[in-house]
Amino acid sequence: MGVIVTEPRADRAPRRAGWGRALRTHFGTLAGVAILAVLLWRMGTGVFLDGLSRIDVPALLLALGIGAVTTVFSAWRWALVARGLRIRLPLGPAVADYYRSLFLNAALPGGILGDVHRAVRHGQSEGDVGRGVRAVVLERTAGQLVLAVAGVTVLLVLPSPVMADVRHFAPLVALGTVGALAVVLAVRMNSPARRRGGRLRATLSEAREGLLSRRNGPGVALSSVVVLAGHIATFVVAARVAGSTASVPVLLPLAVLALLAMSLPLNVGGWGPREGVTAWAFGAAGLGASTGLSVAVVYGALSFVAALPGAVVLVVRWYTGLRAEAAAGPAAGSGAGGVVPDAEPGHAHDGHYPRSSPAAEAPALAPAPAPVSASASAESAAEVSAVSIEKYAPKESARLARSSFPFSADPREGRPMTPESV
Repeated sequence: MGVIVTEPRADRAPRRAGWGRALRTHFGTLAGVAILAVLLWRMGTGVFLDGLSRIDVPALLLALGIGAVTTVFSAWRWALVARGLRIRLPLGPAVADYYRSLFLNAALPGGILGDVHRAVRHGQSEGDVGRGVRAVVLERTAGQLVLAVAGVTVLLVLPSPVMADVRHFAPLVALGTVGALAVVLAVRMNSPARRRGGRLRATLSEAREGLLSRRNGPGVALSSVVVLAGHIATFVVAARVAGSTASVPVLLPLAVLALLAMSLPLNVGGWGPREGVTAWAFGAAGLGASTGLSVAVVYGALSFVAALPGAVVLVVRWYTGLRAEAAAGPAAGSGAGGVVPDAEPGHAHDGHYPRSSPAAEAPALAPAPAPVSASASAESAAEVSAVSIEKYAPKESARLARSSFPFSADPREGRPMTPESV
């Protein structure tokens, strides 16, 4: 009766923490699934199937063409931002990586895993993961800023279901933004000099160089506008495919609302808030909620088709990696156990660079030793063999680098550019 058991509580605490961490990690995916479940429950599966059945070949080809234009301009914007951060990014590899990123965003939950993969891979290739991640963050931020500015302008000018609300809240949001900036500026002016020159200043400097400099600013703005126009054009195509006859000025604010909903991290591969907001906006505009849901479904399918070249990039990169590993395998296996004996005297194992053995060089370096016993000779021979293996066998770091990238011999990696390391 008087025994107090405390151990089960200690066991439950880590379990609860694990559940909470998992819930925070997958909250966006769960929210997107919940939104889609509510839409299916209220409108049925017929709207989804009807929208998908209306897609034809001309619509798919048009989506691929528009997607190619928007992807190239997005990759150009990424290359400009990376140049502002002083990291190298050619346009060709940027387009391929951006296609792969779009496909992963559309195929995986969350909608941002492709961007994370793109940022980390570029940072690793350039030897600075942090700067690579910041380049992708700034590039995506530029697109979101242009979308926000253009969206608010369109919603203030053109009739839409939220026009009155936007006109009511826009001045309040503007005043709040100005006040927040004034508070931040006052705090920075009153803080010590060493604190003012910290990480925030470095971040703002990188943002200014990457987005607002005289060399990058016009290109970043132009590419963001073209990308936004491409997304709106895809939405109009989706509306026509779904059977909507509304004019472009009527569809424009609805498209902006759908794109703003897509920017929320509460989706499953882009699906979720876009369908809910589009269905509500079409219903509030008198165009029919079912039509709005069908338009959103067609838009999602066309966007996925436009990102399909990223799957080709994934397959090509995977096949190239397999061939590189197969080519590096025999070389790594031949150098892992020690020095491979030459097939013929006076020729190296690669057939190009002759190299004499350490035993042949020994008489030229020192006089002949006095005669010793057989056991001493065996011990000295074993020591020489061990030293030769340690000296001429490739290091572990070189074998690891060669398995990941077979032609890596960068002096920054801390090893000489010898035939073994290459």
